[in-house]
Amino acid sequence: MRNLKVFIAYNGAEYHGFQRQDNALTVQEVLEKALGKLLKIPPPTVYGCSRTDAGVHARRFCFNVHIDSSIPCEGFVKGMNTLLPRDIAVLSCEDAEEDFHARYRAKGKEYVYLISTKPQRDVFLQKLAYHYPRKPDIAAMNRAARLLVGEHDFGAFCRAEGKIRVKSTIRTIYDISVTQHEDICELRVRGNGFLYNMVRIVAGTLLYISEGRRCEEDILNALKSGNRALGGITLPPEGLYLNEVFY
Repeated sequence: MRNLKVFIAYNGAEYHGFQRQDNALTVQEVLEKALGKLLKIPPPTVYGCSRTDAGVHARRFCFNVHIDSSIPCEGFVKGMNTLLPRDIAVLSCEDAEEDFHARYRAKGKEYVYLISTKPQRDVFLQKLAYHYPRKPDIAAMNRAARLLVGEHDFGAFCRAEGKIRVKSTIRTIYDISVTQHEDICELRVRGNGFLYNMVRIVAGTLLYISEGRRCEEDILNALKSGNRALGGITLPPEGLYLNEVFY
C-alpha cells in the first residue's frame, strides 16, 4: 500500500468547499471519483490539508491518499488531469511515509485575499476577487495588521459556530501584509493554523480600519476580550485563496 502526497490547484467557485457533503458538490467528491476511474477501483478516501469554505479557491492544496497501485507519479498526474474538470488540476505527486497525513502534518499555511479596487466591477474577476470600489488606506491597514502578528487568542476573529469545532482559539500569525498592485489590493497572511472564517474576518476588519470605522485599539481589545463586535465584517469567500501549505 502506497501513501501519495498530492498537490492540486482549484477554482472553488462551483464547489461547496473541499470536504465531502451529502447534498452538495465538493472538491473531495470530484477527486475521489476521478481516482476511482483512474485506478479502476471504488473511489478511495482522500485526506485534505484543510476544509475550505464554499467558493474559496486554492493555489497549492495538499491531500494524501492510500492506494494499492504501482502507477508512477508522472502517470498519476497525467491521468488525473485527463479525468478532472478544468477547474481542478493536479500539480504534483510523490510517495510519502506511511503515516503522512496532509492535515495533521502541516506546520503552517499561507492565505491570500484579493480585493478589486476598480471603480466599476471587473467582469473577468467575478468569483475571483471581492469588489471594493475605492482605494484603501494601505498604510493604516498594515499598521493595524502588525498588531495581529504573534500568538494570540483569535476568538474574536472566528465565526461563532467555528469555535465548537476546536479545542482552542489560540493561533500564531507569523507574518501579515497588505499591498496594492494597480487595481488589486492583496492581503497575505501566514500562520500555524486558522479558525473558521478567520482570514475573511481579518480582511474585513482591516477594511474597517481603512475606512475609520475601527481603530487599532479595537483590534487590541478584540484580542483581549474575544468580542466579535470589535472586528469588521466577514468578507465573502470569492477573494480567498489557500496559497501554500508548509510541511
